[in-house]
Amino acid sequence: MNIQVLIVDDDVALCDAMYEFIKMFGYQTARVYSAEQAIELLEKRGFHIVITDIILPEMSGLELTCLIKEKYDADVIVMTGHREDYSYKEAIDKGASDFLFKPLRFEELLLRLKRVLREQLLIKERDRMLKNLQALVITDDLTGLYNSRHFHERLKTEADRAIRYKRPVSLLFLDVDSFKQYNDTYGHMEGDRILTRIGQIMKSGLRKTDSIYRYGGDEFTAILPETTGRDAHVAAQRIIRMMETETFFTEIGKSLDITVSIGITEYYAGEDLAAFIKRADMAMFRSKQQGRNKITSLYAEKPS
Repeated sequence: MNIQVLIVDDDVALCDAMYEFIKMFGYQTARVYSAEQAIELLEKRGFHIVITDIILPEMSGLELTCLIKEKYDADVIVMTGHREDYSYKEAIDKGASDFLFKPLRFEELLLRLKRVLREQLLIKERDRMLKNLQALVITDDLTGLYNSRHFHERLKTEADRAIRYKRPVSLLFLDVDSFKQYNDTYGHMEGDRILTRIGQIMKSGLRKTDSIYRYGGDEFTAILPETTGRDAHVAAQRIIRMMETETFFTEIGKSLDITVSIGITEYYAGEDLAAFIKRADMAMFRSKQQGRNKITSLYAEKPS
């Protein structure tokens, strides 16, 4: 890893000595003699660690530390020769990752530098793992789409947003026609391949701002922000056309024509979300009743 270290100290001889020492251990090191010079350099390039003295001309090392923690992705090691005036707690409260008293033992500075870098790596690994875990919680294992748990959370957010900004939001429900028959005839693995491909078609047919979910079994749903029921119907037609031009093949090469039934509805401000979802589901059910491979739009009567 190419570790970037910046040393800030107005004691030129000490700053130069630290620079030469740390550079010997393979770190990409830079040195400046004031906080202002440090800020100029931080604007131009990234650093993993900044080592700064507290007493600097114009801006103190503690003020610099606060600024770095606010604006830049770097850890700070603070140094001072004034034991009576500054404490470890004060430096840490300002955002420093470690605190050293002068006169320095360079070997100790190196050990502290390595410790802070280890902590950086641990934090990044922890954040990466948490991000992956969060993705697993809201993602459907088979299709890679969002799952029904996340659907309900997102729908509430979008409904609140629609109310706040007086903007439309619509809901699309989609069900694979005769899916049980496909599963019984060709097996669940083939059925899973169909579901995965339909999820991909929905992602291609809808906007990036629309969120798509595997609601359960062979049922999918999509939340369409900033979309009226009429515009949602146009989006549903696009999915139907894509399904009609798509040829599905089993593992043994047999071609299949797969169709879907879609229900559309638009939210009105203050509506109960359960009723909103039920109406979209009912619209989809009517598409099936009317012969499948159809789109049905249902709208609620707004209270007077």
